[in-house]
Amino acid sequence: MIFEENYLKSVLFEFHRYKALGDKTFKQLSTDDIYWRNNPSDNSIAILTKHLVGNMLSRWTNFLVEDGEKEWRNRDTEFEAPYNSKKEMIVAWEKGWNCLFQAINSISSSNFNSKIKIRNEEHTLVEAINRQLAHYASHVGQIVFLGKMIKGNQWTSLSIPKDGSADFNKKMFK
Repeated sequence: MIFEENYLKSVLFEFHRYKALGDKTFKQLSTDDIYWRNNPSDNSIAILTKHLVGNMLSRWTNFLVEDGEKEWRNRDTEFEAPYNSKKEMIVAWEKGWNCLFQAINSISSSNFNSKIKIRNEEHTLVEAINRQLAHYASHVGQIVFLGKMIKGNQWTSLSIPKDGSADFNKKMFK
């Protein structure tokens, strides 16, 4: 497999993995939970999701030919007035990820060496994708951590449960 194909396959795997972490967190939360903040200056899960969606739509819409910071995006408002419901948040979440996955799937050997601009700063395609992967991983991690804080003892682990490494490794090394 050539580098481009291997890289894109790996990137898609990672983006899907982070989306799944968010999906599994949302399933454990009520509508009230998505608005919870430890203090007024913190972001809620609904606000973090709104920011992620705004970023995804801006960065991945026409990403090969337009700057990733679109004129129609108002980043500051992403941190105000969260979604009206959990359902509305999830619809937006899916829209953002669909935009990202369509964009990644449009990459081929003929456009892999394209230069991508984000806020008028030129990036290679790999740099631009890695930038977004790191950004989304950070915010999805925040969402998962908030979900865990909110649910407390009712939280269902999204990875190897605490004190479960030995059992997990037994299964993996059979």
